[in-house]
Amino acid sequence: MAGIPLYFVDLQDDLDDFGFEDYGPDCDSMRITAFLDIPGQDNLTPLARLEKYAFSDNVFNRQIIARGLLDVFRDFSNNEEDFLTVMEIVVRLSEDAEPTVRTELMEQIPPIAIFLQESRPKFPTAFFEYLMPIVVRYLTDVNNQVRKAGQEALLILLEQDLVAQSDIENKVCPILLDLSAPDSDDEYKVEAVNIICKMASMLSRTTVEHMLLPRFCELCSDGKLFQVRKICAANFGDICNAVGQEATERLLIPKFFELCSDSVWGMRKACAECFMAVSYTTSPEVRRSKLSPLFISLISDTCRWVRQAAFQSLGPFISTFANPSSAGLYIREDGTLSIRPPAQDVNSNPCQPSNNITVMSSSANAALSSSEQPMEIKPESSTEGTSAEVHTKLSEDLNKNSLEQSSDCCASPGEDVSGLCQGDKAAAGGSEGTKESSVPGLGSGLPPAEDVFNTFLYWRPPLPDISQDLELLQFKADKHSDGCSGPCNNCVASNEIKKVLESLQEHIDDPDVQAQVQVLSAALRAAQFDSVGDCDTKKMEESGDHLQNKMILDETVVSDAACKQVQGDTLSSPASQGDISDQSSTSVLKSTDSEEQHRGTSVFLRKEQENNPPFEDDKSKLQDIIPQPLLDQYLSMTDPARAQTVDTEIAKHCAYSLPGVALTLGRQNWHCLKDTYETLASDVQWKVRRTLAFSIHELAVILGDQLTAADLVPIFNGFLKDLDEVRIGVLKHLYDFLKLLHADKRREYLYQLQEFVVTDNSRNWRFRYELAEQLILILELYNPNDVYDYLRHIALTLCSDKVSEVRWISFKLVVAILQKFYANSANALGLNFINELVVRFRHCSKWVGRQAFAFICQAVVEEECMPVDQFVEHLLPSLLSLASDPVPNVRVLLAKALRQTLLEKAYFKSVGNPHLEAAEETILALQSDRDQDVSFFATIKLKQDNVDNITIEKQ
Repeated sequence: MAGIPLYFVDLQDDLDDFGFEDYGPDCDSMRITAFLDIPGQDNLTPLARLEKYAFSDNVFNRQIIARGLLDVFRDFSNNEEDFLTVMEIVVRLSEDAEPTVRTELMEQIPPIAIFLQESRPKFPTAFFEYLMPIVVRYLTDVNNQVRKAGQEALLILLEQDLVAQSDIENKVCPILLDLSAPDSDDEYKVEAVNIICKMASMLSRTTVEHMLLPRFCELCSDGKLFQVRKICAANFGDICNAVGQEATERLLIPKFFELCSDSVWGMRKACAECFMAVSYTTSPEVRRSKLSPLFISLISDTCRWVRQAAFQSLGPFISTFANPSSAGLYIREDGTLSIRPPAQDVNSNPCQPSNNITVMSSSANAALSSSEQPMEIKPESSTEGTSAEVHTKLSEDLNKNSLEQSSDCCASPGEDVSGLCQGDKAAAGGSEGTKESSVPGLGSGLPPAEDVFNTFLYWRPPLPDISQDLELLQFKADKHSDGCSGPCNNCVASNEIKKVLESLQEHIDDPDVQAQVQVLSAALRAAQFDSVGDCDTKKMEESGDHLQNKMILDETVVSDAACKQVQGDTLSSPASQGDISDQSSTSVLKSTDSEEQHRGTSVFLRKEQENNPPFEDDKSKLQDIIPQPLLDQYLSMTDPARAQTVDTEIAKHCAYSLPGVALTLGRQNWHCLKDTYETLASDVQWKVRRTLAFSIHELAVILGDQLTAADLVPIFNGFLKDLDEVRIGVLKHLYDFLKLLHADKRREYLYQLQEFVVTDNSRNWRFRYELAEQLILILELYNPNDVYDYLRHIALTLCSDKVSEVRWISFKLVVAILQKFYANSANALGLNFINELVVRFRHCSKWVGRQAFAFICQAVVEEECMPVDQFVEHLLPSLLSLASDPVPNVRVLLAKALRQTLLEKAYFKSVGNPHLEAAEETILALQSDRDQDVSFFATIKLKQDNVDNITIEKQ
């Protein structure tokens, strides 16, 4: 009786007086029109009874009919004549004087339209002839609630693509244009512009551009109602996306400027919120020249709420400047960030090395002294300190630039490609040098020794002790017996850097070249600092005057020969200024006269010298990817004053947008964001650190392995010791971050993984659950011995967790570990692990442990993670012995493991299998078990889709 609808209770009443007053909203879950089939004293057919109640004097009766129209159409869809009669009733019901009836009717139009679409062969034009006119008419209904219902229904129909293009252009759009006319009622106008903005993304570009865009532009300048302008501003990005770039720049950008300067701050705030969407549809030129200054005006607005919205949109707006070709990264369709394979330039050297690897001479790298070398430069090692990072990047950029400008130089992977090629000397400011001086062990086709070993490539003190080249250095020391002072080394290094900077002026528009200019300028300042440290006061002043007079802004002739100095053994090989001038007499570089180049590199270096004196070792924050004022404003978001004058959570917004900004700038400009990232990582608000923790793996992909090891790993280590709210961000993407590290650095975290088992709050079981899930993925990053020594203990600890969810996912981790051993032929480790599982779980004093053993055995067979002969020898006997377990839950899981998994394998189906008989005997015993559930699962093989295995297992 509980399943009988409420309106079946009073069957003895006369249906004429039946008014449904006793029924509430619960009727929606039933077949509302079931009363049409109830036999009564009126002897009316269901169709006549429908018409009777559809036009009853009782308003609630009419509401019930309107609410149940979908069921009515389904009941009468088999007969075309009855179906058309129902349609006529609906049309008459749509003219009901009661607004609630019309609202109920309009809410049923979308599901009815979907039903008619599915039944289109029977009634191809029913919706367009009967229902679509109702929707259009309700857009101008006098009742506000009815109009809103009609608008919602129209949007649903457009989203489902159920409205014909002709109806949109001939019926819907004219109505909306009339409602949004200047002389229209204010309430109608606001509703019309709102529906225009929402439906723009669902219509074709042609329809929007020709029919709706002119009216939208008029509404943006509506001086009567600020509500209209605010709706236009809030949806401006959607309109731009709907009409495309050409119409946006021609018609919408001027209107956008008007809205951004509106006297009402709410308009300016709405513009700031949609700025990224508008920028996305414009060209790079418009984005840089027009939108960037406009955004700066918003970020400096007098209203705090406008500034707050602008700062929140600053990072997303900067991300619209991203160029996959320069960043080297792209976003896949699934949303993951991936490295784009470098495109092969026709003018570049085909053997050009990767951007992530520092190019060095193999012989020189082998000869570096580990005791005196300040850093170890190799692809799989991390760099330490800012100076070491600049040293590595400087060598890489110089070599990359040299290789790109040459079409003749090509070296094999085993050869040295770090020096400048013969054909590039004129372009890079190099000189012929002394060809008889060569590095032992190198071929004659390689660059001269002076190009391989010079103070430019090794400008950071202390210089490496190259023991293999002592003879070469002694030869040069004898040749330049007259000698030059210690500061000469740094002076020549500065001159070489200046020459390379001059050669880059011709390509200053290239973002990669601009990045090289920034790194070289930092090297220039460091060389000046070294020169000061090695000289007395008088020589320091002379060196400073020389550097100021020899800037690349002037047309100068500089030498390429360099004096070598090894500080470790106090070995120096000075060269006289006269010899240097003689050797470089054929190599002359002149600065360009182009106005654009003058504004580029020259102005950049002038600012570098003004803002960064020779004694200052900070890296420049200048770049050429995005307008510099935008970056300056973004970097200022970490200023504590901003939190007081703009938004208390402005640092969180900065942290949230930082990966997008880093992707836009590229790894070559990471130095612009490094200090800001470190400031955010040490912020007192744990929400800021949590935001960074959730995105550090994406930032590692952007920066590459070297910068990750140098700059992100220390911050990552700090997050590991932070609050649980911060650690969870690192933990959720632990595998994604660790896989980006080199094997030696990754192995260091084996000792720290067990720290995740301990949490600030023991009730935070989801933390341990996430750890188990990550460990399943992390297994592939380590060898079997490391898994056995470190991860095995963590897995067994999680298997004994107090929370059931953690234990069940940990059992899967145990199975994955076992699969890891046998997949890598570590059978001895696998056997030891099996014996430990048998002792810990099969012979556990608690029934949940014995139940876990049955689950593990079932999962081992399902995943086929070990040879079947090993399974039947080491696990099967212990599994079958569970048939005599006193706890039914253990026997239930055993029955499922045998019936659903074990006996379905081909190995156990083969005739004559000695283990088949033991398994069948166990099944027969379980089938006659006194527990009903045990016998049920031992008898019937259930489909996986029909049984919730997890629920049964946890009982």
